[in-house]
Amino acid sequence: MRLVFAGTPEVAVPALDALLASDRHEVVAVVTRPDAPAGRGRRLVASPVAQRAEEAGIEILKPAKPSDPDFQARLTEIAPDCCPVVAYGALLRPGTLEIPEHGWVNLHFSLLPAWRGAAPVQHAVLAGDEVTGASTFQIEQGLDSGPVFGLLTEEIRPGDTSGVLLERLSHAGARLLVATMDGIEDGTLKAVPQPAEGITLAPKITVEDARIDWTHPALRIDRLVRGCAPAPGAWTTFRGERLKVSGPVKLLTDAAELAPGELAVAKNSVRVGTGSHEIELGEVQPQGKKPMRAADWARGVRIESGEQLGL
Repeated sequence: MRLVFAGTPEVAVPALDALLASDRHEVVAVVTRPDAPAGRGRRLVASPVAQRAEEAGIEILKPAKPSDPDFQARLTEIAPDCCPVVAYGALLRPGTLEIPEHGWVNLHFSLLPAWRGAAPVQHAVLAGDEVTGASTFQIEQGLDSGPVFGLLTEEIRPGDTSGVLLERLSHAGARLLVATMDGIEDGTLKAVPQPAEGITLAPKITVEDARIDWTHPALRIDRLVRGCAPAPGAWTTFRGERLKVSGPVKLLTDAAELAPGELAVAKNSVRVGTGSHEIELGEVQPQGKKPMRAADWARGVRIESGEQLGL
């Protein structure tokens, strides 16, 4: 099939690569978000998908909105059979959805109808799910509500961060997306409506959502740290300044001696009290500085007995 691939961030690149490598399909163009400011100089930078498409010599379309008449006219000229989508980041309206013969098919990183929305992997980790996966589905007007072509499952391992888990899913999901394109071309794959039960939502995680409440149980804090890594990053405060908890935490099973947020420093470890068991910090990032081992940070700031995080 003739394909126009839509995607923007790094997580979409494995799927684009898989489609480019397919001997059954031709990626004739990509659709991606317009260049965005990045870095200290805030200069405009092309998206990872746009950069990969340029390397491959593929036409790149960067509409401000997919409803732009000029974009719709160009897409109609290209006449794709299908538009596979991975994390494109813009809302598709009916006029755009109807252009390709087989519509737009999205790769979503959850087992639909669970975790519909912008942050499915983060919410799966935050919720303590043991299994997640990826789904391919036909895009319609509802939020990730279209009929499903295919699914795959993936175990959530105890130490998984959202970033690590999403990396695995991006590669497994790329294979699922290619298989979905194959099945659509063959006419052997039919989309099945999602069940009405089991719908959960996964809105974007905000910076405020990522703030650690030390009165919460240690397990919940561990999930927050892993679920918000690498972005937006779980955080707390120390001496009135923001402190990111950017590395893994270790759950301690001994009887808790510290109050929630209270710090205890040893030569090579920093413990913090929670609403249940204590935890040991792995890596932290003080405001305006690079990530560092928690023990190194503690030595530098000279923590006094009884000092607390979150104040």
